[in-house]
Amino acid sequence: MPRAVAVAQAPDPLQATPGIDLLWIPLGAGGWFVKANGRLYERILAARERRRPRALYHTALVVRVPGGRYVVENAWPIPDAHGAARGVVVEGPVFSRRLARLRSLRYEVRRWRDGTIFDEAWAAPGPRRVRADAACAQRLLDLVPAVPALVWGRDERRLGEMWNSNSVVAWLLARSGVPAGTLEPPQGGGAPGWGAGVALARDGR
Repeated sequence: MPRAVAVAQAPDPLQATPGIDLLWIPLGAGGWFVKANGRLYERILAARERRRPRALYHTALVVRVPGGRYVVENAWPIPDAHGAARGVVVEGPVFSRRLARLRSLRYEVRRWRDGTIFDEAWAAPGPRRVRADAACAQRLLDLVPAVPALVWGRDERRLGEMWNSNSVVAWLLARSGVPAGTLEPPQGGGAPGWGAGVALARDGR
């Protein structure tokens, strides 16, 4: 029987060049709670808008600059009090500012060097390079601490959509010079909150 021969794979150029990679991750991948609530939300919204329910996505970024690789994402719930180890630079309230003293009702925005994304393996169809530009990538990283800490799950600024993880990613992309308003999830899916981030960035806030 012939011996198996390992085939060397060509290196992924995205792994070595500066730029911004966007991940579209099916909502609730790797966990039932968010998935179930997302489906319920989409069914209600679809019925109100008289259309069929869509597959929902949430987003995260992998940003590469000459100084290293960073994960940028909005995560909730906060797993523990050691946010510095995950590169947390912003925290905000979930559903209510009054209850935000509870860690379980706050979200965090991470700028995590060499970090991980829990559900990255489910990204469809994989990381999408949206800007191959070291200056733009660095500008986005510099903007992360300025992300507006709006109430997650609500539309405080009357932007037409609730604020959530997609809003944070869209705001960062738009403010750093990426045309976020032209980006769409795969397969005709939906990304609740994306428009809120684009709208807030367009207003210069």
